[in-house]
Amino acid sequence: MGRGQLSKAFEPQAAERNWYQYWMDNNFFHAIDGSAKPQFSIVIPPPNVTGILHMGHALNNVLQDIMIRFKRMQGYNSMWMPGTDHAGIATQNVVEQELAREGLTRHDLGREKFIERVWEWKEKYGGVITNQLKRLGCSCDWERERFTMDAGLSQAVREVFVRLYNDGLIYQGDYIVNWCPRCHTAISDLEVEFKEEAGHMWDIRYPYVDGSGEIVVATTRPETMLGDTAVAVNPDDPRYKDKIGKMVLLPLVNREIPVIADDYVTMDFGSGAVKITPSCDPADFAMAGRHNLEIIKIMDGSAVINENGGVYQGQDRFECRENVVKDLEKGGFLGTITPYTHNVGQCYRCKTTIEPAVSKQWFVKVAPLAKAATAAVIKGKTRIIPPMWEATYFEWMTNIRDWCISRQIWWGHRIPVWYCDGCGNMIVASQDPDHCPTCKGSELRQEEDVLDTWFSSALWPFSTLGWPEQTPALKTFYPTSLLITGFDILFFWVARMMMMGLYTMKEVPFRDVYLHALVRDEHGDKMSKSKGNSIDPLQMIDKFGTDAFRFTLAAFTAQGRDVRMSEERIEGYKFFVNKIWNATRFAVMNLEDYPEAEPKVSRADKSLPDRWIESRLRHTIRDVVSGFNEYRFNEATGSIYQFIWHEFCDWYLELVKPVLYGKDATTGRLAAQHTLYGILKATMKLLHPTMPYLTEEIWQTIFNDGTSIMVSPFPTEDEYVDDPRAEEEMGLIMEVITRIRAIRGEMGIAPSKKLRAIISAPEGEKEKGGTDFKSVPCIEAGAGYIVNLANLEELKIGVAMEEPKGAATGVVGNLQIFVLLEGAIDVAAEKARLEKDRAKLEKELAIVARKLANRDFLAKAAAAVVQKEEEKHKELREKHLLIEKALKKLQELAT
Repeated sequence: MGRGQLSKAFEPQAAERNWYQYWMDNNFFHAIDGSAKPQFSIVIPPPNVTGILHMGHALNNVLQDIMIRFKRMQGYNSMWMPGTDHAGIATQNVVEQELAREGLTRHDLGREKFIERVWEWKEKYGGVITNQLKRLGCSCDWERERFTMDAGLSQAVREVFVRLYNDGLIYQGDYIVNWCPRCHTAISDLEVEFKEEAGHMWDIRYPYVDGSGEIVVATTRPETMLGDTAVAVNPDDPRYKDKIGKMVLLPLVNREIPVIADDYVTMDFGSGAVKITPSCDPADFAMAGRHNLEIIKIMDGSAVINENGGVYQGQDRFECRENVVKDLEKGGFLGTITPYTHNVGQCYRCKTTIEPAVSKQWFVKVAPLAKAATAAVIKGKTRIIPPMWEATYFEWMTNIRDWCISRQIWWGHRIPVWYCDGCGNMIVASQDPDHCPTCKGSELRQEEDVLDTWFSSALWPFSTLGWPEQTPALKTFYPTSLLITGFDILFFWVARMMMMGLYTMKEVPFRDVYLHALVRDEHGDKMSKSKGNSIDPLQMIDKFGTDAFRFTLAAFTAQGRDVRMSEERIEGYKFFVNKIWNATRFAVMNLEDYPEAEPKVSRADKSLPDRWIESRLRHTIRDVVSGFNEYRFNEATGSIYQFIWHEFCDWYLELVKPVLYGKDATTGRLAAQHTLYGILKATMKLLHPTMPYLTEEIWQTIFNDGTSIMVSPFPTEDEYVDDPRAEEEMGLIMEVITRIRAIRGEMGIAPSKKLRAIISAPEGEKEKGGTDFKSVPCIEAGAGYIVNLANLEELKIGVAMEEPKGAATGVVGNLQIFVLLEGAIDVAAEKARLEKDRAKLEKELAIVARKLANRDFLAKAAAAVVQKEEEKHKELREKHLLIEKALKKLQELAT
């Protein structure tokens, strides 16, 4: 054949270094703007510039790379847009921590110098995640790599902001927001994480001003009473009908506040009366608007009590809580204290308990945008896969609140709004103004706040392609074909991209959205460093190679199910890599004399195994193509695995070894070589999207055509003949071989021991001719395969034959298989061995049976533990039945 030789073992680290550089050097990842080819495009969910590759990243990017490689091989102009996100709060926190180690704060540097420091950090460390994605084998179009703070993307952000503002969809107003006292910024509802905490519910007595009694309210945050401006009851609550409109005296503060009626109050919770603190609770803030209540802010940006807190001024909120409770008790205002477990909101970034706070913020009016984004999914312009997530998407879009887009930090896109100190005019512009258009003054101050990181991320599908310029890239690749991301950012990101894409481009940003699940450990538990069950992708790559790691992720990715991952599973697919490598080495050794110019071989010259494996390959290609196209990654990889390991390696190679080992240049040998070469070549192409390095190494060694496997055409089922007769005949022969092997195993006969077997068919199965399938001619034609692979010294085939004495029997379809045991085994020794095994098995069965009969065990043990014991019991019973069956056969031999 004149082709290269493969080393004894595959060396993944060397292959990964060599071939990734080869792909980069030859520009194979680059797509062409304006190409006449059909386009396929993906924009990467930009990882944070602070990011380090974790299992979620790995899964997400492996799936994207599988799709981009698959479509590239199918002839698409395939573009995968890479990039990173500036991650406002996260990145600022990292740099502030760095400054803190130097004894500095950002305020010591000032805004401009601090931003310079962040850019320095980004240039030094921002490429870490990108290099890690390259180690994963990601074939991104790196020439197009973008960053959300690039000049072009920053201009797009300003342009969209101005358009939204001019269309009345951005406004500024006092509103209650989620405030992080640690990060000193507002965060959106989606950025609040809830954690269950054990706390208390305090009952507080508010006396009526007229001395007619008191009203009791309950709260989990007694310190907020300092900002109370009313007590509310339900208008239909008979207990308070005559109290509505009365004034109560706010304890500790001695401020008179009214009792108001509002339908929001539920009558069956606590006393039916609630304290209203508009500055500290979203529901209370809304009620204040309905009743024109005063809003009294009692905390500053660090959650420290301000001047409105009276004697508590300067105290941290939690210190204030303790002191307020003490003072309420001293004054006789404190009622019952009840333990109470509730969900407490935390900042997603620093885990500090958030504080609802009223402040002036910028908002996007999202209801009109959400309506269009909902309609696009309903009309099928964008598909959400799996479809089960559509209901969640619709529910969120229906109940959406205006989006708070301002953040009180320094790192990010500064809001493009300026204030004129001369006349007070506000200017909203996409370019920096040099003077006020109203008074012509030049004393302008830009808005201090920056935009929520998700604002720029929402523009990612079109801003990365050059918008607002009408670039060739934008015309070629928008709307993009596919977005692959985790379900956990469906609202953070996917919904916002839908809204902004439709608003700005008048077209959806992507045709398909595939939402993958979470990566968990093998038991289904969430991975975390504290639990010690997290898996480092880079360590797995170092230990088992990128290909085994990638294939494992894809193999366990089923729609709607979490990915359960373990090191043992990755190791299992490392064995698969070894299996492929060894099978290829076998093929290479038997193709040494195969002509360099691939010969034409007639199908009539091909053996039954040749025709069978080609037909099976046709079905595998169909399953793989449909699996990838429908994002059923586990099914696509499962088909590849089944074909390579079980059909190609376990059966085909074993079936054709005799003809390949016969070194004579026969027609049958050339046909086997032709089939072997073609199957191996197509199999490498099928494998390439999931195992890029292994397949490139084999391709360059054996099939080198001067270019990469990644740009070779993906196999199509039309290249191979569908041969159901060959599959039926080969299927019967394989079942017969499998049954004889099973009898050998059941009877404890060594694999090396040659056996005698008889195969008997019913009357009418012997006639040849016609189109009907007959088992006897099939078995007779395949007798050589049966004798070889079942290791027989004699095989008789007939019709309606009697069962010989002392034979082990098996049934395959309408065939009876008799394996003659006389002389094949030492009856006495085998009987003793089986009786010993039976006794041991019966002890184990008794232990498990007692456990399953124990009511306490069934009631107290975890469901998974009980299930494991039930499965063990079933397995032991099956083994027991097999031993009994074997002993019965031995008894027959002995009589």
